[in-house]
Amino acid sequence: MTVATEALPRWDLSVVYPGIDSPEFAAGFEETFRQVDDLVRLFDELTSDDQPPAPLSDATVRAVETLIDRFNIVYEAIETLSSYIYGHVSTDSRDDLAQARLSEFEQRALPLSKLRPRATAWLGSLDVDALLERSSVARDHEFMLRYSQESARHLMSPVEESLAAELHLSGGSAWEKLHGNLTSQILVPIELDGETRQLPMSEVRNLAYNEDRDVRRRAYEAELAAWEAAALPIAASLNGIKGEANVLNARRNWPDPLDLAVFQNRIDRPILDAMLAAAGDAFPDFRRYLRAKASLFGTDQLAWYDLFAPIGAGNRDWPYGDATDFIVSQFGTFSDRMRDLAARAFRDQWIDAEPRSGKVDGAFCMYLRGDESRILANYTPSYSGVSTLAHELGHAYHTFAQADRTILQADTPSTLAETASIFCETIILEAALEHATPSEEVAIIENSLQEATQTVVDITSRFLFEQRLFTARQHRELSVDELNELMLDAQRETYGDGLDAALLHPYMWAVKGHYYSVNHAFYNFPYMFGLLFGLGLYARYRQDPESFKTGYDELLSSTGLADAATLAARFGIDLRSSAFWQESFDVVRRQIDRFLELTSNGRSLPGGDA
Repeated sequence: MTVATEALPRWDLSVVYPGIDSPEFAAGFEETFRQVDDLVRLFDELTSDDQPPAPLSDATVRAVETLIDRFNIVYEAIETLSSYIYGHVSTDSRDDLAQARLSEFEQRALPLSKLRPRATAWLGSLDVDALLERSSVARDHEFMLRYSQESARHLMSPVEESLAAELHLSGGSAWEKLHGNLTSQILVPIELDGETRQLPMSEVRNLAYNEDRDVRRRAYEAELAAWEAAALPIAASLNGIKGEANVLNARRNWPDPLDLAVFQNRIDRPILDAMLAAAGDAFPDFRRYLRAKASLFGTDQLAWYDLFAPIGAGNRDWPYGDATDFIVSQFGTFSDRMRDLAARAFRDQWIDAEPRSGKVDGAFCMYLRGDESRILANYTPSYSGVSTLAHELGHAYHTFAQADRTILQADTPSTLAETASIFCETIILEAALEHATPSEEVAIIENSLQEATQTVVDITSRFLFEQRLFTARQHRELSVDELNELMLDAQRETYGDGLDAALLHPYMWAVKGHYYSVNHAFYNFPYMFGLLFGLGLYARYRQDPESFKTGYDELLSSTGLADAATLAARFGIDLRSSAFWQESFDVVRRQIDRFLELTSNGRSLPGGDA
């Protein structure tokens, strides 16, 4: 694969404010927090923390309606301001002004953070059934109200919740910020083309896709050395975050951190258990794929640095312009609405695609305002880069589909947030395969299997690691070596004989930013859910395209209005049945079978045909 020479775009945030140092930003910042302060005063006027709930009066109904309206207004303003500031920090963590504004934002948002549990407790104390009978506004927000009822059962006292919110800024939030800033600024020394260069970690990790195995090996070794050098403060961050989460979970009467994660993701343990059991059943198939890929390198087991190695002569370059044209065209095969959204995102500079120092690694999509999103990527000119863009544009389409919902109605759990992204990614996969030569087919299927392996096998390893970390952290902090060993144990358990046990990645706990949040533990399994749910939906689309299209956008629009099982039932899916999960894994198994068929007897070797 050649290195991309075309200029890659940076996103445009100026549609909100001209700059983070502009008078317009300063005025908008102050106006947003004036609205926050007004909301807190209004809540104090309309409710009482220390009085038992009164019978549902007309005044209480009006208070609920007024507060729902004002919360929606304030949350929308806060989301836009937060995204604008983080849009600067995430693309340049060395921007001291943006970092200062982020810190100020967090401090000024503290009254809203302290208000949330009070509002939840108050709503949870009301007779919701009676409220729904008397208020159309309440009926429009029924799921939020019932969710608040359950959440209220897991709150500490108002004083404790207020203190926890204040301490979070110098506790979990500070640890999370340390991880993001530190890891985005790591420069890794690596020898390339006969000279030693200092590259951002994101660029070094992108070398995992390089055609040259020696380059991949040196990048892997350089990456591990860099993580080792930075491991001590990162381990302190992880210990601090999981320690705080353990204390708060116990105080809020969550028996297990996983119980909270399941509740936040709007599923239940039987659904999670059915999915994880199906994943365990599929591990032998993933190992078949990994061993087959290893054989193409002349080894029995795959090295970690070969996980993302390109296979076959069909591993064509995908310049960014080609990727954008392909995505827009193929999204159009589903609907004009999806095509137009993608074209708008590219045209109006919603995407920051250029890898560079100070920019966070990976990819994400964030809400900006109205029906607009912004997408961060670290684009590589490969099919993987195209697939990632399609995935993140799926998130943007999901936001677009919810544009007619209020912020409270659009609150979507991570499990369902992956629905549109996996669906859009699959549209691109199917189209790429349809237009592929046999040699190109190998590369495309292999990329899909890479992603599936990460989403199922690697995410299960991360799930096991985090589960065991939470348990161990109840007793004491863990050292860097202990964290490494926990991660290696989880990788050995999931990858099995598919990977060389001497060439794993002990610092994956430092790599993945998803571990570094007090409020969103177990941020890993929702991705597996999203993959399998998205594949299941796509299978139903292929069975009856026109019928499916009539309900798909409404499903996306409704992901904040019901739990996952209820929404899945609209398409005849029973999430508690192992049959559904097995059907989704069957899609992956067929890809594995096809990969083995195409690569048998050395018919397709790394970097070219035999």
